Amino acid sequence: MSPAIQQAFHSGELAVQRAAGVERQAARLSRMAEPAGISAGMAGFLAERTFLVLTGRDAGGRLWTSPVTGPPGFLAARSATTLAIHRVLPEGDPLHGLPAGQLLGMTSIEFATRRRVRINGTLSAAAKDHLIVEVEQAYGNCPQYIQQRTLAQDFEPAAPAAERTELSPGDIELIQEADTFFLGTVNPAHGADASHRGGAPGFVRFEGNALRWPDYPGNNLFNSLGNIAANPEAALLFFDFATGRILQVSGTAAIEWGEAGRSGDDGYTGRILRFAVQCVVEGRPVTRQVAHTPYPRNPQLIK
Repeated sequence: MSPAIQQAFHSGELAVQRAAGVERQAARLSRMAEPAGISAGMAGFLAERTFLVLTGRDAGGRLWTSPVTGPPGFLAARSATTLAIHRVLPEGDPLHGLPAGQLLGMTSIEFATRRRVRINGTLSAAAKDHLIVEVEQAYGNCPQYIQQRTLAQDFEPAAPAAERTELSPGDIELIQEADTFFLGTVNPAHGADASHRGGAPGFVRFEGNALRWPDYPGNNLFNSLGNIAANPEAALLFFDFATGRILQVSGTAAIEWGEAGRSGDDGYTGRILRFAVQCVVEGRPVTRQVAHTPYPRNPQLIK
């Protein structure tokens, strides 16, 4: 293996690529995973966005994934390696008072055009009205599995329900109807990640106080799964886009390898993720949709 590929991917990513038999395909895209700053095109895209998803740790060290919304301009690239977020996490969010000096993973997405940019870095400063991120990695992703939505900005942040350890019947109903969620992971030695996951409603299954979902075919880099292979900490963010209600879940995840096409393996990859729920926060309205078109090639669910 070349030193360049070893530098682009950490051991967890390489292990998953090897197990999936896609090392050569991943190697051809290795430059996507190399350190890179915010390009002029990305800076323009971010300046127009109103929606960001952020993965980080709370004051107690627990991993969470949270939404951050604001008017166009609240995301400002000060340079190729510095991103200013002119918003902070509101009171009641698990990441309110986000401690500086930690790894962050972020995704900014425009649902209406199915465009997204992923940014990973370190939170260098956390002020009362803004955050500063030193960017280590920034790259675009393809539009696969993004459900087309037009979002309205018409909710004021409100405190969510108290943190608890189990999913409620209402939580389960939201999850079972979801066609979109965000997955937060972190490799303490290499960085955090916030990634989008989409599929037909019902692609996330509920079993006891655990969740499972299929890993669909993608770019074969396995940023999220590689982090999970190295460190099981994970965080999920679900939306009820009709009302704006969100559900944040923190716990641990593991990759289950098995026969392709088995029950729950809708993508026929042989990979299913199982998530053990540890903490749940729900209730804060963020933004709701005013139009919705499902992704035309969502995989069929396998019972």
